[in-house]
Amino acid sequence: MKVEFSAFPKALSGNVAVFVSADKQLLPTAESLDEGADGAIGRAIEASRFTGAKGQTLVVLGQADIGRLLLLGVGKASELDARGAESLGGLVVADANAAGQKAVTVVVDVVEKSKLSPAQIAAHIALGAQLRGYRFDKYKTKEKAEQKPTLQKVTVVVSAVAEAKRAYAPLEPAVDAVFFTRDLVSEPANVLYPTEFARRARELTKLGVKVEILGEAEMKRLGMGALLGVGQGSDRESQLLVMRWMKGPKNQAPVALIGKGVCFDTGGISLKPAGGMEDMKWDMGGAGAVTGAMKLLAGRKARVNVVAVCALVENMPDGKAQRPGDVVKTMSGQTVEVINTDAEGRLILCDAMWYAQEKFKPQAMVELSTLTGAIIVSLGHERAGLFSNNTPLSNQLRAAGAEIGEKLWRMPLGPKYDKLIDSDIADIKNVSNGRDGGSITAAQFLQRFVQEGVAWAHLDIAGVAWSAKGNDTTPKGATAFGVRLLDRWIADSYER
Repeated sequence: MKVEFSAFPKALSGNVAVFVSADKQLLPTAESLDEGADGAIGRAIEASRFTGAKGQTLVVLGQADIGRLLLLGVGKASELDARGAESLGGLVVADANAAGQKAVTVVVDVVEKSKLSPAQIAAHIALGAQLRGYRFDKYKTKEKAEQKPTLQKVTVVVSAVAEAKRAYAPLEPAVDAVFFTRDLVSEPANVLYPTEFARRARELTKLGVKVEILGEAEMKRLGMGALLGVGQGSDRESQLLVMRWMKGPKNQAPVALIGKGVCFDTGGISLKPAGGMEDMKWDMGGAGAVTGAMKLLAGRKARVNVVAVCALVENMPDGKAQRPGDVVKTMSGQTVEVINTDAEGRLILCDAMWYAQEKFKPQAMVELSTLTGAIIVSLGHERAGLFSNNTPLSNQLRAAGAEIGEKLWRMPLGPKYDKLIDSDIADIKNVSNGRDGGSITAAQFLQRFVQEGVAWAHLDIAGVAWSAKGNDTTPKGATAFGVRLLDRWIADSYER
């Protein structure tokens, strides 16, 4: 699908979308069209429940050369922000595909009281349209024509075309990065396993990212017994993916991003139920998001120092597989009693986190993982859980998430929760004895591997990495949650 910017034409035709604000207030283009149609648009609004509220749409037919007119509710003008404009772009794409349209023109008027200029609104509409246009259909061979998307072109009409293009330029790399992550997360596990994930990550070298892959022999020499223990039941070799983008000041300590990359999770010997196990192909969503964030940083040539470490494994049942009750030694030297082999994410992450701290001495470390089903019980599919030892870091991440529509909710940590994972025979056990506070005790486990003085945050994205319904800018399936959040956080907090 192609998106382009255009100046106002002499006359509008075809499939057109225009703005209406709250309380049925027609913006200039809609108002002009209404006058030319002797008030037909206003009458259509009065005959419906459409009020111009945020996210509302109404189709009006038979307007001279405009075969199909889509009224877009922008809500209160003062509340139209970047995220709202992106939603408008997504709504236009979804509507056009549902109607079987090949092209659509979106007219951007001046929205009085909005903090965004028309050019900025146009840029974010273009971004939202692109993001909503994603589709993972490479394995479909017999799809009916009416099931395929028809939209080929979106034209965003705006008075300041050059300004809109300039505003869109720094946003465009997000499209490739988000699509890259969505592709990774959508792939079936027989296609995307640890070595294949690592191979695809090597593509980032074309953008200037330094990529290093550590195999099992190297990880064994480093003492990564927890990570290797998880993968020992699989025929696929575990990998440690290390990426570096060091384009900031030479004296700037890097930011570290850590990603959980369980390319398929059966639960191991603590086998999961069969129902829904196919979803566990996206248990590498954290590593996918971290890799996508590195692609985005490189794509826009961010002036910052960032390193990323992703632990890539498969958790499979086998005669060689790790058993409940086994004790493993981590790279940090701490020992872990493995009570449940399905609590594997924290076992691979603790070694990845320790490696990142030992090798790169980061000033801050943020880890993303589809870690616990318990976080879905707590927060549903609306927000990711945020755990942190540092309130300023927590606030920065929450602000970045709110800005781009990837919301976080801070969860508690504390000594009494931490005590629940003390082991009788080792330093720590990987789960507590009960079901209470499962996402919290998982975070407490990870916190034991945070070195003194390192600002750390853990984002449990189990409820938001995959969507059963989709939203305005995300089709059903992989969301790439975290890619834009991490980029926004780094841009706001570390770039100079």
